Amino acid sequence: MPHPEPRGYSDPMSITTTSVLLSARDAGVLTLTLNRPEVLNGLTDEVLDAVAEGCRDAAKDDSVRVVVITGAGRGFCSGQDLRGGITSGDADIRGHLRDHYVPMIKAIRELEKPVVASVNGVAAGAGMSLALAADFRIAGESATFIQAFVRIGLVPDAGSSYFLPRLVGTARALELAMLGETVDSAEALRLGLVHRVVDDAHLAHATADFATRLARAPRSAGLIKRLINQSLDNDLDTQLEREGEAQDIAAHSDDFGAGLTAFMSKHTPEFTGH
Repeated sequence: MPHPEPRGYSDPMSITTTSVLLSARDAGVLTLTLNRPEVLNGLTDEVLDAVAEGCRDAAKDDSVRVVVITGAGRGFCSGQDLRGGITSGDADIRGHLRDHYVPMIKAIRELEKPVVASVNGVAAGAGMSLALAADFRIAGESATFIQAFVRIGLVPDAGSSYFLPRLVGTARALELAMLGETVDSAEALRLGLVHRVVDDAHLAHATADFATRLARAPRSAGLIKRLINQSLDNDLDTQLEREGEAQDIAAHSDDFGAGLTAFMSKHTPEFTGH
């Protein structure tokens, strides 16, 4: 499908272009657009490192409240670009994952700001992993999801084996990963892989609206992300302790003061993310 121009999120003056990534900012939303449309945004080391760097930069930039990840052209991401030299005899594929994929996935998950995947077209293999690593997924009607690893004799990586069963359950995750079948947008919504499906022509606007809502959230939104991530591996006692720590941070934020004042005066609070 035709991919909406980045101006759906920002004006041209705020768009930065590299050979593999477009970066646009508007109203607290940073949009990172994978920019290899000729290969359905197949992943290379340069792409992986650029996305990781973009998320790390967002973590340090108070003006960024939300990160959106999408793809240029007619696909979100087709996964690893297999023309990049990876072969069945590649003894260092584990090192490749460690050096390039792991930093990107961790940068997304450790970013204490919401990350939204705007999925246009195919999300296959590690491209699906990238979408799953986001906090929210909005899909166009033509979007498809494929755990393509098994099709070439590999296992899910880039976090798919972690995120997938947590989203759809163990039994369905095994089915998707072992059969490698294509899941359309309607089925993805039914399974809980995506949060909402919209007409392709409205994907950019729907994503922008959703991201703008998130950009108005208080500092506690990032702490909520931290807590939910931690809860996946903690027992109850540990999680209760983590909640206390996070609540202490939230209670000392400017946004809590603004929220409390607005509540008492029956006004809508304006949060700054601090």
